[in-house]
Amino acid sequence: MQLIGMLDSPYVRRVAISLRLLDMPFEHQPVSVFSTFEQFRAINPVVKAPTLVCDNGVVLMESGLILDYLETQAGRSLMPSGGSARQHALRIAGLALAACEKTVQIVYERNLRPAEKQHEPWLARVRGQLLAACSALETELAGVALPADERTLTQADVTTAVAWRFTQMMLPEEVDASAYPVLASFSAAAEQLAAFKDTPPL
Repeated sequence: MQLIGMLDSPYVRRVAISLRLLDMPFEHQPVSVFSTFEQFRAINPVVKAPTLVCDNGVVLMESGLILDYLETQAGRSLMPSGGSARQHALRIAGLALAACEKTVQIVYERNLRPAEKQHEPWLARVRGQLLAACSALETELAGVALPADERTLTQADVTTAVAWRFTQMMLPEEVDASAYPVLASFSAAAEQLAAFKDTPPL
């Protein structure tokens, strides 16, 4: 299998970390949707990161769908199997993905749209959504043990840690780490684990 995309994307990185946690060998190709657009398009004409090229040549995209395929292939899931534990994990993962989405929207608005065309009411709305997601994650993680063993990580743990690192890497001035100490500590602990260290967002 080949994972296509840059690890500074939280969506690519969550797949890369999950592949390691599932003990599935893969080749990572750090191809950019921006600086190496044509190279990416030769692999996937949609130019969507992450892209997974399966062993049989089938090309998959969207991190959630890729993870569904990988877990089916691995015969095990990084999500709790059911009940309140699964419900809680789905909520946390959803909040973390929302934080990623809103961070991306702000970064794209600032970096890709000319300054005179940026719409501040839209940015304010997206910023409010981002902070709401971080606040909800801070509440949900209160009392949760810090990640200390890769064998116990859920997809919610992975996505939360990756989302926080991404947001702090891209928008530290928008999301004050001191306002979210639980979330910051959770992500920092996860980043000390081998699967995270081996897939730095650089």
